[in-house]
Amino acid sequence: MADVFDVVVIGGGPTGENAGARAAAAGLSVALVEHELLGGECSYWACVPSKALLRPGDALWLAKHSPGVRETIKGPLVASAVLEHRDSMVNHYKDDSQVKWAEGAKLTVVRGHGKLTGPRKVRVEGKDGTVRELEAKRAVVLATGSRPRIPDIAGLKEAKPWDNREGTGAKQVPKRLLVLGGGVVAVELAQAWRSLGSEVTLVERGKALLSRFEPFVGEQVAQALRDEGVKVMLSTSIASVSRPGGKGEVTVKLASGEELKGDELLVGMGRVPRTDSLGVETVGLKAGESVQVDDQLRAKGVEGGWLYACGDVNGRNLLTHMGKYQARLVGDVIAGKKASAWADTKATPQVIFTHPQVASVGLTEAKAREAKLPVRVVQYDLGKVSGTALFGEELGGTAKLVVDEKRRVILGATFTGPEVGEMLHAATIAVAGEVSLDTLWHAVPSFPTMSEVWLRLLEEYGL
Repeated sequence: MADVFDVVVIGGGPTGENAGARAAAAGLSVALVEHELLGGECSYWACVPSKALLRPGDALWLAKHSPGVRETIKGPLVASAVLEHRDSMVNHYKDDSQVKWAEGAKLTVVRGHGKLTGPRKVRVEGKDGTVRELEAKRAVVLATGSRPRIPDIAGLKEAKPWDNREGTGAKQVPKRLLVLGGGVVAVELAQAWRSLGSEVTLVERGKALLSRFEPFVGEQVAQALRDEGVKVMLSTSIASVSRPGGKGEVTVKLASGEELKGDELLVGMGRVPRTDSLGVETVGLKAGESVQVDDQLRAKGVEGGWLYACGDVNGRNLLTHMGKYQARLVGDVIAGKKASAWADTKATPQVIFTHPQVASVGLTEAKAREAKLPVRVVQYDLGKVSGTALFGEELGGTAKLVVDEKRRVILGATFTGPEVGEMLHAATIAVAGEVSLDTLWHAVPSFPTMSEVWLRLLEEYGL
């Protein structure tokens, strides 16, 4: 006999936790299925530990720009202390506190690997071989996230490279680290391990780092990495990777014939949805692909409207906070409320925790022009704002707005500079709320803060 719940959520990361908690708060019975640590990828192997590794280097970078502070700095970071702090931030890879939270939120935690076996039916296979059958009266929610993509490069898989898990969880600092990729994971971890003492080489096949953002973002981050001693190689293709036995020194052979040597190799080249062992084929979907959903996060092509997918697994937006946003909407929809997701396609905020930080929301200029919108852009040097100068000497940075000239609203905003992530929510509100520039003129920024750049941007626009 199956155990019956109103809702069964497969995947106990932040997305699954939020979907389950929202449904439970509406009075529904919820089973939350997880085969690893409750709290998921973000809590233990991505967002939290990577920022714990990055923050000390960021603090040191800022201190070196601050007169009266930089003169007191005697040496580099103490790597052992940073790694110990990282471990404390992930609760030493134990999820007891998360389980306590889940139980307080009235969720029934079911340990094991969950997979669909048919409409509203889920089989959970425990690590000890036990099997538990679950049935959902209302809905099943897929929140299994994504896993790193390991590209088809000769010898790469056999070399046993680091992905984000080893890259955030390593117990020792590698003497030489090779990083493949030019996205967020690659640049953040390249900078983190460089700040801890690694000799880092970053290899990117494209012409720029962080190519999905405004062009100045990749340029400034690349320069910052180089300034710290990272060897950044752009427009560079990899022919093969060699590492006998999957341990020891690793060799990356480039298409040019040049060889790079390292003690560890980290791959940050995208992610793929975790649907390959989820049983989606039993309800007419294709394993290994994203679960396509409508704006209520219901799976398309599944009769009855009982299957939902939120977070990375649906491919709409691979950011933790947007997965949690979708999850809250899923809980509401299942509980019978009217809700639709749109911020994940229109007003998505993102922060890259390098130094300088990168903060963006909405459309880039290129995306806006691609959509044939009536675009006008304004840009300002963040270093000219008094608040930035007070933050430290020669910090600089850039602020850019993409404006819909017809409606006089902001379509997108991008900032680079010290701690700009803390300025981003104002831009997110402006984009999501479609606040007119004329109204923003009356949103007066405090002096002397970096937020005064908003005034300068509006003046550049002509207000």
